[in-house]
Amino acid sequence: MDGDNLIMHEPRADSLSYSSSSEARLRRGLSAGKRIPPIARPIKAGAIDRWLLTRMLKAIGDPPIACELWNGEKIHTCVQKPRACLRFNNRQALIKVLRNPERYFGDCYTDKLLDVVEGDLLTLLLAIYEKNGAGSAWRETGRNGFRLSKPRARRNTLKGSRENIHHHYDIGNDFYRLWLDKEMQYTCAYFPREGMNLEDAQLAKMEHICRKLQLRPGQTVVEAGCGWGGLSRYMAKNYGVTVKAYNISSEQVKFARECALREGLQERVQYIEDDYRTISGQYDVFVSVGMLEHVGVENYPELGGLIDRCLKPNGRGLIHTIGRNRPRPMNSWIERRIFPGARPPAISEMMQIFEEAEFSILDLENLRLHYEKTLSAWLSRYETAHEQVENMFDEHFLRAWRLYLAGSILAFHIGELQLFQVVFTRKRNNDIPWNREHLYL
Repeated sequence: MDGDNLIMHEPRADSLSYSSSSEARLRRGLSAGKRIPPIARPIKAGAIDRWLLTRMLKAIGDPPIACELWNGEKIHTCVQKPRACLRFNNRQALIKVLRNPERYFGDCYTDKLLDVVEGDLLTLLLAIYEKNGAGSAWRETGRNGFRLSKPRARRNTLKGSRENIHHHYDIGNDFYRLWLDKEMQYTCAYFPREGMNLEDAQLAKMEHICRKLQLRPGQTVVEAGCGWGGLSRYMAKNYGVTVKAYNISSEQVKFARECALREGLQERVQYIEDDYRTISGQYDVFVSVGMLEHVGVENYPELGGLIDRCLKPNGRGLIHTIGRNRPRPMNSWIERRIFPGARPPAISEMMQIFEEAEFSILDLENLRLHYEKTLSAWLSRYETAHEQVENMFDEHFLRAWRLYLAGSILAFHIGELQLFQVVFTRKRNNDIPWNREHLYL
């Protein structure tokens, strides 16, 4: 143990007595990689806890943070001044984070077994993950001495998809109104100019998509997974197209229909509460924004076949999705607690959609940093409304969604997640642009 890097404080007066036999049992169990049964009574932090915490900090690259044990002792292994401090409120939190940080950090934080006592949550996460790619050390077997379980996303069957979407999107429109823009766009905004606010950036995103698709009056569009319906209404209102939009979230469909009626667009936009797999008919344009993450890689060939059946000979399509640079499951805590069934794809995995039908890729753009900025705006608004969120739900929910938003900012900032927009058409379609002037006129 590197004693020179330990900063010790006097134990708090309310600390409980420490059991040396419990310490020895814990050390033996950890060395053997065994499951550690819960100790009957709370114990005072001791040498084994300091050793474990030091070992963890070194395993993740000595990030510029401090960690505080439940008796007030602080430990840091970095040379520079810590930018944030994470408090472990009991040994259970320490053991859980050591055994599987990707899964249990989130549970311990939302259960108040962990607290950020100096700095804020986002500063803490950035300090950990910016240090030499420290996040990978937490994920991979052997780097911190413990075996991590492999996360497995829930399958997106017809029934499973409804349950997964209900878990996330049907928790109430009033909640999302607190921190989304006026159009209720819950996907990456587009910030082509400095100083744009969230509302303008979300409108710019919809305009950017419409230009990529080169929409023309009289065309027919099918949208798979339409959220609260803002893009469908924007296309109909500004480009004179007719849209059929599919969504299995009853809360979102109800909101979208009310908006279309209020704006006089009910004849141009039809919101269908059903799974994308039931889409029928033929259309000039296929578009999907923020749905592919919920489809499941195993269903990509089926999605490609559906697009092939519904797209006209000179039709084109666009898929906007969170993605990765290489195949990897979603963060296990987010998949388990926030986004069941979610699986952002790598580009190589997305090709299963296009290759069988021989679709040609016309354009691929990565808007990763735009999503970091979007999420930062969401988190700022979320924190402003934190009292209302807690009144709607409880503190556990408040903390869970704070961690989800902050963790997502981090993931886009360090490149763990990407944001892809892919434009495609049939291989024989020669009615395609020579350049990108239509995007930036």
